[in-house]
Amino acid sequence: MSETKSYYGRHIFFCLNDRKNGEDSCAHHNAQDGFDRCKAQVKAAGLAGPGKVRVNKAGCLDRCAAGPVAVVYPEAVWYTYVDANDIDEIVESHLKNGQVVERLLTPPHLGR
Repeated sequence: MSETKSYYGRHIFFCLNDRKNGEDSCAHHNAQDGFDRCKAQVKAAGLAGPGKVRVNKAGCLDRCAAGPVAVVYPEAVWYTYVDANDIDEIVESHLKNGQVVERLLTPPHLGR
């Protein structure tokens, strides 16, 4: 059986969920800004496209207590970010160079 190569080297998914029932959600913490910044930075760095990085929107990832959150696959690394500087660090360190940004890791116990 031959080994299948993934179409993208890495995916980063941003939770953009907006809970209307009054519960906190990532959309209430500028998740769209984080997504937009990441997409622009990945493109500017020449990291976008087949074999490279894909930046995706996601619905609820069920970790809103840590929000806003993003997850990078195939490594399954969860990040909590605050601002553009955090996004830039994730792009430069993890998406470009494969180095996890330890200070931005989502605490493992935080879920919904």
